Amino acid sequence: MPKLLFSKIRFYEIRDLMQNVKRPRRIDIVLNYKRRKTDIQGLKVQKINDGPYPSKPGWQTDHELYPTLEKLLQDKKYLAAFHTFLQSEFSEENIEFWLACEDFRSTDSPDKLHWKAEEIYTEFIRPMACREINVDHHIRENIKKSLWKPSRSCFDEAQKHVYLLMERDSCPRFLLSDAYRSLKLKSGSMWYI
Repeated sequence: MPKLLFSKIRFYEIRDLMQNVKRPRRIDIVLNYKRRKTDIQGLKVQKINDGPYPSKPGWQTDHELYPTLEKLLQDKKYLAAFHTFLQSEFSEENIEFWLACEDFRSTDSPDKLHWKAEEIYTEFIRPMACREINVDHHIRENIKKSLWKPSRSCFDEAQKHVYLLMERDSCPRFLLSDAYRSLKLKSGSMWYI
């Protein structure tokens, strides 16, 4: 059997030789890169408001294909899907508190107003409540003081806080979830705002 002779060329010498070889430029890679770059530039992030709580999410694109939380809460199908999504994330108390506050505002009778205010406080606001929402101590104390003579606006600050929490945190995740995509495909409609 003949012996194979190997060259004594080293790896760094091959590397040096390869640098001198001209490689053809792949045009398809360059074109795809330019196309992706223009697509990304079309999705510019806009800063909506300089305040501590922006009125709209900062991730909106120029085309505004995603609905706002307000639009989701107005449509019964999307509200039910959003509620189910929040249950899967163990944060359904936020949407339930928001819905309870909406029901509370529509109450006409002063007796029912007092009864519903107590019920909302014990279920969502009171420390160590069964479905306690995430609000700060000052909001909690203001609500506790207003329970002596509740008005329709006694939960407004807490409701706004929970709404902004859902708008910034839960709603963007819901819009990227499979539940939202499948519901959107079933309805066959796009959201144009």
